[in-house]
Amino acid sequence: MDSLEAYRRLYALIETEIPHRGDRLPAERALARRIGCSRETLRAALSRLEAEGSIWRHVGQGTFRGPRPAGVPLRETLLVAVTGPADLMEARLLIEPTVAGAAAAKARQSDLRHLRRRIEAGRRARDFAACEAADSAFHRAVAETAGNPVLLGVLGYLADARRRAPWQHEWDRTYRRIGVEEFRKRHSDQHAAIVAAIEEGDSAMAEREMRVHLETIRAAMAAAG
Repeated sequence: MDSLEAYRRLYALIETEIPHRGDRLPAERALARRIGCSRETLRAALSRLEAEGSIWRHVGQGTFRGPRPAGVPLRETLLVAVTGPADLMEARLLIEPTVAGAAAAKARQSDLRHLRRRIEAGRRARDFAACEAADSAFHRAVAETAGNPVLLGVLGYLADARRRAPWQHEWDRTYRRIGVEEFRKRHSDQHAAIVAAIEEGDSAMAEREMRVHLETIRAAMAAAG
């Protein structure tokens, strides 16, 4: 199979099975098997889709539907300032409520639809990986709605840090304590409250709801420890 045919098959697969902006594509090995081509041919097709703005790729994170976000992650060397999960949660609490407030001031109907889809993805999550992916996608969508590339870059950087071993170890223990149902209900309900405030254009309320959500996560991590 040549790269053009692989591109056509890959495009069709994305359109039917990965329809929403921000959704993660399967790993290259799985995609190559689904399409019936070599990984080298698949990568050529992926490069073409990326050039068109249909997907974007980030080393260590994966491949995502839609154009690359405007924000650019901070330099990796700055990660030394984040010494552990507690520092990371504190940074999120300082930044993300303000981002949610900015989102409330700028949200368009298309943004609200995208945010609601992220909530529904969280409610449908079946396991730990799906919960984590849905949560990351929701918080990224809030940052995209705020429309500030600097804030988006900062939050992208923090999301990278959350994939590192210290956070993952802490979050694994937390997940074992709260379980999938807790995420699908309580956390998704909190996501919905944030979006309701954004839809109302109430920046102060959006900030409060985001802070409540993050404090819930911090408390769960502390209890699991």
